[in-house]
Amino acid sequence: MANGARKVAVIGAGNVGATCAFVLAERKVGEVVLLDIYEGFAKGKALDMSQGGRVLNYDGVVSGTKDYSDISGSDVVVVTSGFPRQPGMSREDLIGKNADIINQVGNGIKDHAPDAVIVMVTNPLDLMTYHMQKITGFPEKRVVGQAGILDSARMTHFISEAVGCSNEDVQAMVLGGHGDTMVPLPRYTTVNGIPITQLLDSDEIEAICDRTASGGGEIVKLLERGSAFYAPGSAAAIMAESILFDRKRVLPCSAYLNGEYGMEDIYIGVPVILGKDGVERILELELEPSELESLQGSGAFYKEQLSSILGY
Repeated sequence: MANGARKVAVIGAGNVGATCAFVLAERKVGEVVLLDIYEGFAKGKALDMSQGGRVLNYDGVVSGTKDYSDISGSDVVVVTSGFPRQPGMSREDLIGKNADIINQVGNGIKDHAPDAVIVMVTNPLDLMTYHMQKITGFPEKRVVGQAGILDSARMTHFISEAVGCSNEDVQAMVLGGHGDTMVPLPRYTTVNGIPITQLLDSDEIEAICDRTASGGGEIVKLLERGSAFYAPGSAAAIMAESILFDRKRVLPCSAYLNGEYGMEDIYIGVPVILGKDGVERILELELEPSELESLQGSGAFYKEQLSSILGY
């Protein structure tokens, strides 16, 4: 980690990146640099955020740039660059387009912020996280994807609506790929310690799991132009904060597996301890055969795409 003041770079000043930068500024993490190929876009949003400092009582420096040299010294780099999903488009449709963008971004990070931990948000998330690690050559633990935090947050919201309780009291767990093959785990999901199986019937739980898996698509359909950004941007900011302050949060993230859960050489959503070095530990839950089968099925789906589309 860099000495002295903390510094975070957010690559991509679109809705997700700008939301992430804004949440980081509001949480007083230190210097925030917003980088975008459209420099005015990054500078304008950074200036707007800076002017909100007095209103929301933060005083960190928020700047905008298109020059990768400005990210030097960053402790964490959050990558949101890429084409957003359009209605009718799956996350996987984005693979070719966004892989080219990650090539450029990865080389920029490798050249100018070689000691940073990278938090990936670009979709298809698990594939682009793997691709970023290969482009940069960083240790696997220093490249992590924002997956289950967002999916768990969506599941949490649906449960709080169904139970009629506060979002704050729900703890949900979602593993697997950040896409239609994700694996919600009702057995590890509680409301202030009470298993949801005691509060909701099996049909309600199944409906919530199905809605969680298609949570991003539901928002894409409603918006008609664009995709979700408030929750994804905020989730990425919370990951960056856990790394910056070495908070060692237990969060479901897309992490590199090397034998855990019976999978190797793949990034997929699992619970991890997230600290200053990135993924400090992967937690292996005891899964029922059907749950493990779903998780491994999700892994096999992405493994096939890594090979057939990205050539790994």
